[in-house]
Amino acid sequence: MKNNDININPIGVFDSGVGGLSVLHEIHKLLPHEELIYIADSQHAPYGDRSIQHVQSRSQKIADFLLTKNIKALVVACNTATAEAVDLLREQLSIPVIGLEPAIKPGVKISKTGVIGVLATQRTIQSERLYSLTIKHAPHTKVIAQACPGLVEKVEANHLDRYDTRLLIKKYTAPLLEQNADAIILGCTHYPFLSKTIRMIVGKEIQLIETGKPVARQLQRILRQQHLFNSRNHRGMIQFYNSSDLNQHKNTMQQLWLKKIKVFSLSI
Repeated sequence: MKNNDININPIGVFDSGVGGLSVLHEIHKLLPHEELIYIADSQHAPYGDRSIQHVQSRSQKIADFLLTKNIKALVVACNTATAEAVDLLREQLSIPVIGLEPAIKPGVKISKTGVIGVLATQRTIQSERLYSLTIKHAPHTKVIAQACPGLVEKVEANHLDRYDTRLLIKKYTAPLLEQNADAIILGCTHYPFLSKTIRMIVGKEIQLIETGKPVARQLQRILRQQHLFNSRNHRGMIQFYNSSDLNQHKNTMQQLWLKKIKVFSLSI
């Protein structure tokens, strides 16, 4: 296959659910000519409550499906899947695999109090990857890792600013604020959709750090390095899939994307 033929192939992006749309948005914004395929594995969300073996199995099955679509690169738009499965995917796949991880390094640079918080799923909190990032980038910074059970489900249901959602956010951010954290890392791709509600609760002086833009820039760098840019001069199409048979999840995807989209069912 000629390299130009490869260049027009799509980029695969997947998450445990709808949260990865926050990453997809940044990719589409930075690389508007690229064809994209997004998979929300809402039937199995949240990955943060699953075993390592389950996360790896789902990641492999989704990657296998995307390979049938001739993707030229894979973006793991999920902190938990990155932590538990990205190394395995890189061993198995011959295409570039881009993961994401809690932005410990940027948080350390931003913090003036020397205390940063991480909001994430339980699986991410317990991961070796988060521990390694903390040791590497924050040896002199206090990092408070807060698991947030229930927040992924709130985003999946599009309950972004309901009373019970606000109660959960207050519960999870209170320990961070009490210990003088001045930067909070949103360590799950679902959480940027709650950023307005989080901001309302923690105040304007607290820095909220997301990972969507850095991932998009990393993807751009890799495409440039490997000469994989789509040089066609038209706006790339996006295909959306969801593994759940519930219309609720598909409706949430459309509401979060802010445009009318067709969401295909995925049975794997």
